[in-house]
Amino acid sequence: MLFNIGRAAAPISILRQRNFGLIWSAITMSQMGSQMETVVVVWYVLNWTDSPLLAGLTATARLGFNFLALFAGATADLVPRRTLMIIVQAVLASLAVLMLILIVTDLIEVWHVFIVTLAAGLARIFQMPTAQSLAVDSVSTERIPNAVALINAAMNIALVVGPILGGLLFDFFGPEGAYVLVAGLYVASGVATFTMGRIRVAELQTRESVLTLVAEGLRYVKGEQLLWSALLIAVIFNITGFSFHTTLVPIFAKDVLDRDSLGLGILISSFGIGGLLGSMFWAAIPNLKHTGIFCILAVCGWHITMIVFAASTNFYLSVGILVVTGMMFSSSLVLVLTVLMQTGRPEFRGRLMGLRTLAIYAHAFGSLAAGAVAGLLGAPATAVISGVFGISMMIGLALIAPKLRRF
Repeated sequence: MLFNIGRAAAPISILRQRNFGLIWSAITMSQMGSQMETVVVVWYVLNWTDSPLLAGLTATARLGFNFLALFAGATADLVPRRTLMIIVQAVLASLAVLMLILIVTDLIEVWHVFIVTLAAGLARIFQMPTAQSLAVDSVSTERIPNAVALINAAMNIALVVGPILGGLLFDFFGPEGAYVLVAGLYVASGVATFTMGRIRVAELQTRESVLTLVAEGLRYVKGEQLLWSALLIAVIFNITGFSFHTTLVPIFAKDVLDRDSLGLGILISSFGIGGLLGSMFWAAIPNLKHTGIFCILAVCGWHITMIVFAASTNFYLSVGILVVTGMMFSSSLVLVLTVLMQTGRPEFRGRLMGLRTLAIYAHAFGSLAAGAVAGLLGAPATAVISGVFGISMMIGLALIAPKLRRF
């Protein structure tokens, strides 16, 4: 067995370690605020302008600065991470308060929303590598897999609870009511980070520019097979796996399963529940071994469930399959991040997380391709093609990266 049931709770006990518990709470609160804000902003613009295009552009603005992820990661390696995290949360809280003031005073314009969303997106680019590196810095090397899984669980909790909470507050108290809590969550996240104690990690002793640090990080990754193979896995599942639940599942809900928006919501929620279960599974495993093999199997399993889902025309069976898909999804994310954080040197963690964030850009190309193929061949055929392509790419990478198989 992977772990003894009597010891299953031991790894999760790292939440009782003061620094990790505080940064975990900070990440959870910040992600909750972010998920709430996404729903509130898009719904506000849609109701205000009755323009799906403007609502879509506003949502897209959150990702407008993703191309700076590697530079943000280098900054997280250069500047004390706790300090940078506090600054990011202060910026996010200030922007939320600005939105609240504009709404309450009725001075708000569409371009205000777009600019504030763009600025918040820029702040979040610095948040991801900083927060996750800081969380890993807070635990010993053997606890990194559990820490990574708990971080992923926090994000899944925020993904499930945040949109619902944001929608309820919007309905009962309007956007201003929702933004009061959003700002409060960002402030609380900053306070939790501020109260962390000193963390002893290797720090860069350099006056080099951020650009030089970026180049150094790229050279470092190029020379480490485990690192570049883990990052390529992230690219693979962003192309094929992510496009399945973001692009194809809504098409399945409408055209194959004949369901309305509620049915789609149930499908997406089942995926999220599976994601949370997968995260908690890995969080409960002490002294994880054979991470590379598990990672390869998880990614292949993710794509196999996509192929199985394509064959289903029963709604309830599809819900069950998506729970398993969500488990494979979160397992893949946790294991890739574990490889990066366990094998990468501490002083490079920010840049490694920056590169991991850059891999998300592959999702845009995958979604575009999936939508185009689905328009020609239908969603089931597209899911099968994506699944086969993803498995083939994963097996090919495993063959050329023997260190990944042995890790």
